[in-house]
Amino acid sequence: MKYINGKSVLPKELLNKIQVYVEGEIVYIPKKDEKKKKWGEKSGTREYLAERNMSIYELYESGSKINEISEKFHLSTDSIKKIIYNTNSRKTNE
Repeated sequence: MKYINGKSVLPKELLNKIQVYVEGEIVYIPKKDEKKKKWGEKSGTREYLAERNMSIYELYESGSKINEISEKFHLSTDSIKKIIYNTNSRKTNE
């Protein structure tokens, strides 16, 4: 997050109003809800995990054993079961 001087971006009237509440401090102004990205969208992690989870589900559907999938993806068998259950639930609700 980079620092921006309020004098350079805010109208004088608004800056004066803000100074009634806070002066000489750093204030974080959050993004509007519609501009916020979900976790992992910016880095690509969200997409990577969705693809990985689909691969896990497809391996299971094609007959691979849970312990084999667990070893292949270096995840616990409980994690594999959750991924399979959640992916199946999403596919059923589509």
